[in-house]
Amino acid sequence: MAYTFKDIIAWQKAYDYCLYVYKISANFPEFERFGLRSQFTRAAVSITANIAEGYKKLSKQDKLRFLNISQGSLEECRNYNLLSRDLGYINAEEYNSLEEKIEITSKFINAYCNGIINNNGVKE
Repeated sequence: MAYTFKDIIAWQKAYDYCLYVYKISANFPEFERFGLRSQFTRAAVSITANIAEGYKKLSKQDKLRFLNISQGSLEECRNYNLLSRDLGYINAEEYNSLEEKIEITSKFINAYCNGIINNNGVKE
């Protein structure tokens, strides 16, 4: 059982992804500072923030709602990843690394949701 949100593997994977988004987007053109770069990093932060916030919610329904928001932000990042590639801001290797981290993060968020749904230590 997790003692803080930092113990949740889904959060750890999302945090790793978030750090990578910051690293990659730092190389975007300066004119994207308040455009795509800002949107991309905000969505990545939202993934981790919603997992953390949902962790302290008391009901399954609330926990799952925040995890669903987190999943939505992850898909938003998938869109920004494609856009970044197609605009030439990231190369194929960076794109593939981001996609791999998205897939891993998504699987762990889904597993965490399933654990909550199946009552693995979570009370209604």
